[in-house]
Amino acid sequence: MPAPTVVLVHGAFADASTYQPVTRALLDDGVPVVAVAVPNRSLTGDAEYVRSALAVIEGPILLVGHSYGGAVITVAGVADNVVALLYLSGYALAVGESLAEMQGQFPDSELPPALEQRPFPGAGAAPGGVDVTIQPGRFAAVVAADVDPRISDVLAVSQRPLAAAAFAEAAPVAAWRSRPTWGVVCTADHAITPQVQRFGYERAQATIREVESSHLVMLSQPGFVVDLIKQIIESLN
Repeated sequence: MPAPTVVLVHGAFADASTYQPVTRALLDDGVPVVAVAVPNRSLTGDAEYVRSALAVIEGPILLVGHSYGGAVITVAGVADNVVALLYLSGYALAVGESLAEMQGQFPDSELPPALEQRPFPGAGAAPGGVDVTIQPGRFAAVVAADVDPRISDVLAVSQRPLAAAAFAEAAPVAAWRSRPTWGVVCTADHAITPQVQRFGYERAQATIREVESSHLVMLSQPGFVVDLIKQIIESLN
């Protein structure tokens, strides 16, 4: 099998730039990589958008999802050219399960009280909705406690909101049922608790790795993430 392209899918309150050190390291090592910009509007809509990006990539794909991006790859990962999944502090949803339902089985993390909502207008006759972000003053403590403050301060004021409707939308499929899967548990995560992460990974029968990291593991532990990606690529050959 030819070497897979690594496709990086970001989560809520972020964009593809959060993968910058991982993307840079993979490029430097000659690993083909694409970091997708996810609309963060709806689970199925975001998954379809990611699948449209996967469709123009030749050859096999290792699909990587962080946080909410884990829910997105759960759905988008059924694309024929996806050969493996990697969750980074992510939601490995079951068929028919929403983010809210999965999270609701466990005590709240520090994330819910740090969220703020803002209505957004619809286009033309389309209805509007509600965007969700993290209060900038609480951003670092909740998702980036071990990230350089010069970086986390910028991320806090440049968040890509997640539409509130995405929390309640059920996953219609679960790609982990038919693809080899890996999952990273971030043991110092205050946004998605390690218990939630591990529950989803164990249910998916994923190969689990642990790392002492905040939620933004690709920024706090990029070397760990890159090394794991390379290990997965090796195992697929």
